[in-house]
Amino acid sequence: MHTEPPITRGLPQPGDSYVQSFARGLAVIRSFNAEHAEQTLSEVAMRTSLTRAGARRILLTLQALGYVVTDGKYFRLTPRILDLGFAYLSSMPMWDLAEPFMSEFVNEVHESSSVAVLDGTDAVYVLRVPTQKIMRISLGIGSRLPAYCTSLGRVLLSGLSQEEVRAVLEQSDIRATTRNTLTDIDHIEARVQQVREQGWCLVDQELEEGLISMAAPIRNKQGRVVAAINVSGQANRTNAQEMQERMLQPLLQVAQSISKMVMSSR
Repeated sequence: MHTEPPITRGLPQPGDSYVQSFARGLAVIRSFNAEHAEQTLSEVAMRTSLTRAGARRILLTLQALGYVVTDGKYFRLTPRILDLGFAYLSSMPMWDLAEPFMSEFVNEVHESSSVAVLDGTDAVYVLRVPTQKIMRISLGIGSRLPAYCTSLGRVLLSGLSQEEVRAVLEQSDIRATTRNTLTDIDHIEARVQQVREQGWCLVDQELEEGLISMAAPIRNKQGRVVAAINVSGQANRTNAQEMQERMLQPLLQVAQSISKMVMSSR
């Protein structure tokens, strides 16, 4: 049976430049998600591996700052928490400039498209232009998907060295979410190498049954992969071969257009 890892997993160990209380506060914030929108003190403590007393101090501090509210039993985040995410987006205005390219691309292929960056073991959405809901998961800016089994993630991993890819995969919570999911690290590394060589990635129903996605890299002036853009579709409407034949060239073109925009931005 799969056990959900604690939110603190993968955090750096305390050192001279490490503020442990701050890291614990961020872990408490990260413990809230779609499945845990409201939590008791005990639930927060369990999911963050903190003591009840430690979790309580952090929650009350966040409450005093306006980031958390409580009805006396359950705690939940407030809209003010969005300030933290928007600080990143506002510091990266190039994603706003990329949206017109994506909208034109979505209108051409009639499927949803997203841009993501790599954060730890996850691909994190920084921009999304949907057509209609095609996944059970509700996706938006800030949503996270595992890098090991997604087209966006494998493109982002392809920008790392082989040693870095291995390190990310070893830290990942690799498990089969469908019958097609690759779970062997060596096999995933081989797919990442293939992406590195061909310059794009197609993933056929590894994250979710019925979902096919294809992604391409967005590069900076140095040619480094700084983000990835994808297109997603339903297998019962467009199979993997049809997606590749019909959408690969438009995808590569929009990735190139956004890359040029990124290269010209400060």
